[in-house]
Amino acid sequence: MKRTYLAKRNALLSSTNFSWGAFALIFVVFFLLLRLFAPNFFWNIFTPVFQTSDALANQSHTFFSSFGDTAELVLQNEKLMNENSALANENQALLQKMNSLSGLSLDDRGITAGVVARPPTSPYDTLVLASGSDAGVTVGMEAFGEGGVPLGIISSVSADFSRVTLFSAPGIVTSGWVGKANLPVTIKGAGAGAMQASVSRSAGITVGDVVFAPGPGMLPIGGVVRVDSDPTSPSVVLRIMPALNLFSTTWVTVRDTGTTLP
Repeated sequence: MKRTYLAKRNALLSSTNFSWGAFALIFVVFFLLLRLFAPNFFWNIFTPVFQTSDALANQSHTFFSSFGDTAELVLQNEKLMNENSALANENQALLQKMNSLSGLSLDDRGITAGVVARPPTSPYDTLVLASGSDAGVTVGMEAFGEGGVPLGIISSVSADFSRVTLFSAPGIVTSGWVGKANLPVTIKGAGAGAMQASVSRSAGITVGDVVFAPGPGMLPIGGVVRVDSDPTSPSVVLRIMPALNLFSTTWVTVRDTGTTLP
């Protein structure tokens, strides 16, 4: 009898008679115990999987967004190419203009020269230019300031520099006109940037009248700032100051007008 009982009990515990419900019950109890004693077990196991998934998602986003960046770069490149083409056309037009200007004679356009020394740095009534014989400057050319104001005559030239003797230098004499009636006068340099001329008292010249000198037309050389008179003399002396401030002159234009120093 004892043997028969044991055999039946083992039969009940055998895998063939063990029900699926028992497996499910054991599985649930196992996971409950695991949740109770190791609550972060599954999280720790699946965290690398989640991280890998996030990395793949970021790489995919970067990959697909690169197509948008490429399209934007293509548009920018096309814009830059168009701008470069426009600049090339402008440069070509400027080059053609320079070539056309280079065909003009010196009498038409003159030589633009920078002033490197002026009063009081240079001796009074002189300017030193940063252009000489290498630039085509020669003795006897006339120097004009801004607005075509006559300044003086080139009196000496080296390879890279030249000197202008201003009309205000003592001993320099030039012909000109004064006043609204264009009265002919002889303008003499008085030194220190000043000039003077003598006219008849009856001419009616007053302070503020403009004095002109010959050049490419009648050009203003200065203005009357004072009229000195002697009751015993039939003439008056006009004190003339240059129309251009020589202390701030930075460039001049040099032309061959046929004017010579006395």
